[in-house]
Amino acid sequence: MAPKKVLDPDTINENIKKLVYAVRGELYIRASELQKEGKKIIFTNVGNPHALGQKPLTFPRQVMALCQAPFLMEDLNVDLLFPADVIARAKLYLSYTSGGLGAYSDSRGLPGIRQEVANFLLQRDGYPSDPELIFLTDGASKGVMQLLNMIVRNKNDGVLCPIPQYPLYSATIELVGGTLVPYYLNEESNWGLDITDLKQQVNAARRKGIIVRALVFINPGNPTGQCLSESNLRDLIQFCHTEHIVMLADEVYQQNIYQDERPFLSAKKVLMDMGLPYSKEVELVSFHTVSKGYWGECGQRGGYFELTNIHPQTVDELYKVASISLSPNVPGQIFVGLMVNPPKPNDISYPKYMQESKAIMESLRRRAHIMTDGFNSCRNITCNFTEGAMYSFPKVKLPPAAIGAAKKAGKAADVFYCIKLLEATGISTVPGSGFGQKDGTFHLRTTILPAEEDMPEVMQMFKKFNNEFMNLYEGPSGAISR
Repeated sequence: MAPKKVLDPDTINENIKKLVYAVRGELYIRASELQKEGKKIIFTNVGNPHALGQKPLTFPRQVMALCQAPFLMEDLNVDLLFPADVIARAKLYLSYTSGGLGAYSDSRGLPGIRQEVANFLLQRDGYPSDPELIFLTDGASKGVMQLLNMIVRNKNDGVLCPIPQYPLYSATIELVGGTLVPYYLNEESNWGLDITDLKQQVNAARRKGIIVRALVFINPGNPTGQCLSESNLRDLIQFCHTEHIVMLADEVYQQNIYQDERPFLSAKKVLMDMGLPYSKEVELVSFHTVSKGYWGECGQRGGYFELTNIHPQTVDELYKVASISLSPNVPGQIFVGLMVNPPKPNDISYPKYMQESKAIMESLRRRAHIMTDGFNSCRNITCNFTEGAMYSFPKVKLPPAAIGAAKKAGKAADVFYCIKLLEATGISTVPGSGFGQKDGTFHLRTTILPAEEDMPEVMQMFKKFNNEFMNLYEGPSGAISR
């Protein structure tokens, strides 16, 4: 018998085999197969704005074009093709580098861009930020992975994550060998936080020998779309201070706000506003990205995290970890700079930038209403309003006959529903089980990103499918189909 190879499936890292990443899981694979067969697929499974038709903002793309091809600025007619503020910004960013976009940067990112991030944070929160405590990363996900790798030492280390949660967290915790400690958002109170449940989950974990070291919160929420109030954030800060837990603030959707009652508030601002002892003692790491908001530049892989109240020696250790990759990608870093330092009111590009960004956000707000109203008009479906982020997370009341059919097919009930939806309509979603949900409930996540003019047709297709599905498994009057 030939010896087993190192990369045989049963000899690779066990943590890899345990990974579940539903956003690119079974439904996505099936959708890709159907697409190859010629079926039109609407990929609402992932928050990928440009893939669903959102147009890039003009100013950052113009700046990036000149940074990627600086010889264009030597052309005598360059000022006929590019506004003066675009040319000036491209020259500024190239001056930050040691040899253009093709050269490595510092492992934390270009100092000039980190200073721009620090200036943005000062303007946003009203408190100074140290660029030495800002790390630029290849999207926010890379930063999350670096921090969780630092926090988790073994299986006895736990990380509190909201349920439902974005599977980046569950997958990374599994990968680094830690334990996910769930805390449940309350769907009946618009996916609200319950500090009592948080305390209960920590106490239950500790009784099992788990050392709870960090708490993840996503604001605005993914997949749930809720926005945290100042009171919510204060409660979380007080809780983490009492329990000696580091806060991981996923704030990548801070531009995506679709209501006026709860504007985005950063965890850092609330922490600093609370004063001593919290402002000096609570450990906080905050994440942001160019992939969301009206930028939607997912493929550019630009992001950052800021460290607050983290021990200087730990910062040095993080720098060591970042150095393994030598440098975050430089084009992504420049997109971060452009995001945090957009055109100003007196700049040539300002009117167009404001027109484009405002149009995107107003359309997203309308789409959030269209999708929520559409789901709530469907039989056996209820959906909280998408206050922020890019997703709806409706609850589907599946008939017992459908649950039985799913079991017979060897599928989770919500996976079964989503596969039937995909095959009937081409709408690719993610089953709620991929994010976590309370036992006995079933959900799906869809983005609100299909083009606004296509949204009524998408919701009509969904409603038609859902009605036919319920008729099949429950009957027209609610009698269970045999």
